[in-house]
Amino acid sequence: MASKRPSVGTPLAFDAQAFLDSAGVSRRVVRFLPAAIVFAQGAQANSVFYLQSGAVKLTVLSSTGKEAVVAILGPGDFFGEGCLAGQPLRMSAATAVEPTTVLRIPKREMIRLLHEHWEFSDRFIAHMLARNIRIEEDLVDQLFNSSEKRLARTLLLLARYGKEDVPQRALPKLSQETLAEMVGTTRSRINFFMNKFRRLGFIEYNGGLKINSSLISIVLHD
Repeated sequence: MASKRPSVGTPLAFDAQAFLDSAGVSRRVVRFLPAAIVFAQGAQANSVFYLQSGAVKLTVLSSTGKEAVVAILGPGDFFGEGCLAGQPLRMSAATAVEPTTVLRIPKREMIRLLHEHWEFSDRFIAHMLARNIRIEEDLVDQLFNSSEKRLARTLLLLARYGKEDVPQRALPKLSQETLAEMVGTTRSRINFFMNKFRRLGFIEYNGGLKINSSLISIVLHD
């Protein structure tokens, strides 16, 4: 039975993870080691994934063999949702960046959850709208900003800067080659800017890469 929507003015706080656990979806938990393939480009698209912990890299391989990093996803993100729009095959590949745990939700069950539970439907729609806004911002960033600004913005997004919760300052282990693919520049340029950011105190290397909020000054600087 579908849940009823609250009256206007009722706060819409919703814990997607708690809902998925209570709905029985948690029994489909899948764990991946670093570099393990969650799904391959061209594979059958028959399920949606919810990222519980870890990080997942989405990549696209062109017909000429050139690979591009589309996004790095973190806990709380959905991916593989193209199947809900009628995509029969995966348009990208998903690979675990670090030890990762996901919930695999079959397409038919995902559709049922969206139809029967307004809280879950609202959470998912909000996620999709935010993803579309991010894609538009990425396009503008690629067209008009320098590679230094694009790198700074990418690092801040990976650190979840600006989220309502506390920013995740420590990033998953990413190679400079991966960052170069995300930013759209060369590895040597990434290395140059990363060293510059470290000298200025914007980032830290201490058993891992940590991002300081002061890095936003690079993005805002004209």
